[in-house]
Amino acid sequence: MDVLLEHHIETKDLTEEDIREEVDTFAFEGHDTTSTGMSWALYLIGLHRDVQEKVHEELDRIFGDDVERPADTDDLKDMHYLDQVLKESQRLYPSVPMIGRKASEDTVICGYPIPKGASCGVFIYGLHRNESVFPNPEKFDPDRFLPENCAKRHPYAYIPFSAGPRNCIGQRFAVMEEKIVISTMLRNYTIESLDPRDKLPPSTELILRSSEPIRIRIRPRERFQS
Repeated sequence: MDVLLEHHIETKDLTEEDIREEVDTFAFEGHDTTSTGMSWALYLIGLHRDVQEKVHEELDRIFGDDVERPADTDDLKDMHYLDQVLKESQRLYPSVPMIGRKASEDTVICGYPIPKGASCGVFIYGLHRNESVFPNPEKFDPDRFLPENCAKRHPYAYIPFSAGPRNCIGQRFAVMEEKIVISTMLRNYTIESLDPRDKLPPSTELILRSSEPIRIRIRPRERFQS
């Protein structure tokens, strides 16, 4: 906001309407997409007991029995496995399933000529299911994002936050927010998803929501029960 207002007052580069549009974008992207991403992540964690147990083990190593201490920046950096889980969740259910771009010059993609000025749609949901990059693409497998499995992957094969100069300005903040919320929940609770994936087909709106309510059961972790 400070930067935007500075440009408006000092350089006149931005009008008040321009600033309003930017603020609308921040509010939309910082709330709707992140909450949807967390919903899908919790759903997938609740479906896969083995994954949830690994997340619990990692959080216990970081926090021990202290369930009250807020997570700090170092804690978030240590959540390597949870980071893999969130990335795999965004692979299967990217919060924004499609983005639009305008070709800035004539180019050819897969043998098809794309003229300068053409509007192009990038179907992220489908891109993330490319079997040549992600074998058995419908399987939820956080190990796809181990460092050794990412090393030779094309940087544009996985783009939940878009890529290049127009990528999401808030992606680092979004990941931090998801880690804080989900780690806080899983430090204290176990979750169980009540419906299989074929009962929750995604609804391809601007944001990738579930077409049916996501139902999960939340219980206190056994070691915290009296």
